[in-house]
Amino acid sequence: MPRSLVTGGAGFLGSHICDYLLKKGHEVICMDNLSTGAIANIEHLQNEQFKFVKHDVTEYIYVAGSIDYVLHFASPASPMDYLQMPIQTLKVGALGTHKALGLAKEKNATFLLASTSEVYGDPKEHPQREDYWGNVNPVGPRGVYDEAKRFAEALTMAYHRFHDVDTKIVRIFNTYGPRMRPNDGRAIPAFVPQALHNASLTVFGDGSQTRSFCYVDDLVEGIYRMLMSNEHEPVNIGNPHEMTIKEMAETVIQATGSASKIIYKPLPVDDPQIRQPDITRAKQLLGWQPQVGLEEGLKRTIAWFRALSGKN
Repeated sequence: MPRSLVTGGAGFLGSHICDYLLKKGHEVICMDNLSTGAIANIEHLQNEQFKFVKHDVTEYIYVAGSIDYVLHFASPASPMDYLQMPIQTLKVGALGTHKALGLAKEKNATFLLASTSEVYGDPKEHPQREDYWGNVNPVGPRGVYDEAKRFAEALTMAYHRFHDVDTKIVRIFNTYGPRMRPNDGRAIPAFVPQALHNASLTVFGDGSQTRSFCYVDDLVEGIYRMLMSNEHEPVNIGNPHEMTIKEMAETVIQATGSASKIIYKPLPVDDPQIRQPDITRAKQLLGWQPQVGLEEGLKRTIAWFRALSGKN
């Protein structure tokens, strides 16, 4: 039975990864300090093959016994979180990645880094391919997340080249689905609760900025395929279907049958104007592409938020 450690395993993405690995027959150790994760995301995993460890991965990581896979998902991931926790975000990207890589080296384990499309910054290339180096403001408010992930990628490749650690890097584009925190600052978990309560949907700027939304089940499948691959260079995992934020707000209003209106607020500093993954490498190397359409993905996500809020 493979044994896997998932840092940030009580978070939105990390908890879905834990689910998937258990279904694939892994023993799973979920490690999280619960700064943005929640026990509620993993409390359904009453499984003898699952263990939760509360720990801050910027500190030394000790795990007894063998480990086959280390999946490093620990990090604040929404703008609201990393703007409120800038130093913690930098620390988990730098120190946390260092500690997790050190464990992978010690255990001779495969290491997977959950990186992000934010390494491309506000891109001058569209769609974004993995060989694009990005357009990032290192001293802007978003730089704490962007540069933490860029450093984490550099450190991961250094461990691969210098220590011969089997490493993988996935660049995750906008993802949505059950277990997102309401109002965490990202579009869908902001819009859906607002729509369910017939409140105004808040769009920043004029809403013309674009994003590409991938349903979480598709993302997790792509990540697992990357984990099992022989690829070491970064691979984009996301849905290339691009739409404006205003279009997403209108889609959520329609899908929920809401009477909500859209209101506009100033655009945050350095907010990317375009975002669309080129997934050619994922298709060629992993045989992966998203399967869940936006209509179906939103249906599942809205149902989860309805249950969470008690809205029938």
